[in-house]
Amino acid sequence: MDTSKQYAARLDATDALAPYQKEFYLNKDTIYMDGNSLGLLSKRAEQTVLQVLEDWKTYGIDGWTDGQYPWFTLSEKLGSSMAPLIGASAEEVLAMGSTTINLHQLLATFYQPTADRYVIVSEALSFPTDLYAIHSHLDLHSISHKEGLRLIESQDGHTLSEEEIIASFDNDVAVVILSSVLYRSGQLLSLERLTKAAHDKGILIGFDLCHSIGSVPHQLKQWDVDFAFWCTYKHLNGGPGSVGGLFVHEKHHTALPGLRGWFGSDKSKQFDMSPLFHKSASVGSYQLGTPHLLSMAPLIGSLDMFTEVGIEAIRKKSLALTHYLRYLLNQLPDTQSFTISTPVHDKERGGHLLLEHPEAARICKALKSHGIIPDFRSPNGVRIAPVALYNSFTDVYKTAQTLAAIMKNKTYIQFENKRGVIA
Repeated sequence: MDTSKQYAARLDATDALAPYQKEFYLNKDTIYMDGNSLGLLSKRAEQTVLQVLEDWKTYGIDGWTDGQYPWFTLSEKLGSSMAPLIGASAEEVLAMGSTTINLHQLLATFYQPTADRYVIVSEALSFPTDLYAIHSHLDLHSISHKEGLRLIESQDGHTLSEEEIIASFDNDVAVVILSSVLYRSGQLLSLERLTKAAHDKGILIGFDLCHSIGSVPHQLKQWDVDFAFWCTYKHLNGGPGSVGGLFVHEKHHTALPGLRGWFGSDKSKQFDMSPLFHKSASVGSYQLGTPHLLSMAPLIGSLDMFTEVGIEAIRKKSLALTHYLRYLLNQLPDTQSFTISTPVHDKERGGHLLLEHPEAARICKALKSHGIIPDFRSPNGVRIAPVALYNSFTDVYKTAQTLAAIMKNKTYIQFENKRGVIA
């Protein structure tokens, strides 16, 4: 491997996914490296939004059962499209809610504390919304956060030890909630290993897939994972605020959801308007209110591409992109002041790299001024996420070279050193 522009061009020439770059709206003046925060708009997603609007215009109320994408079963249809990405059956996956709403639903269902089992295990590096939801359910059961929440701390501030996680699985644990990929460092946990360890102790376990779905393949059904939840606006390119996703293993489908709403009803009885809840026999019972159709519409087109390409091909390129980026940063003399805090090994790495530097906020602003769109994470993190469907190896090369030039010339000094989120 070399650091030349020609080498990047040769990699692009043999890239089987390169044609999909034309599917997205790419700004010719920028290189977008923030797909792990918000994926770009594809032409297919745009078209399916327009089609759903057209169906509304054409059919009115009959759009629930007529039109190209009948609304009444669209949550289930999109769930079946997401199922192969996580190794699940169509009956176990649903497009609904949001990350936070779906976690609330899952905790309301699966967190049933007893005098002996009342602890929730999670991680200190979790995205905050997960912890806020966990705190809410401890409060609802009048269990103190100190007694009811066992947070796994990080020894280096970036990664977690799976041995320490497993060691926390005591007999007082009711539920485990962990991230598949840590949102800051990009560490990928072994879901299979952790699930087996939890089940060996009679503990339910679920995962936040926000930073892995659409980038990392999973086999949730085979691994016997109890439940999972995620957003769809990152690697799945569903658009800002697009409807989230939820997985519940079929072995739990006889259970009554902790939170109930009319769209969780058996479809054949939903419009009977019975005061009694007749649950769907599948994961559909976890739905609450009327689905947000216009926030689901982009996913129709976006997931169509994932079906064509397959998650394994996406993962292969994603790993190659981040490997190439790490190689360049390790080789270029002017980027040696960065600490790359993402694990090196493929089996431990998601779809982005975290670069740490005391001037991270300024460096992110400098990158943006040069047409490179990264993601800043306070206090000192630069996340760079090359996405398999629309980023090239040349994009990675240019990003590394631009970063090297910024560091060599110290052009970041001119920018305000404000540590807030850079939009």
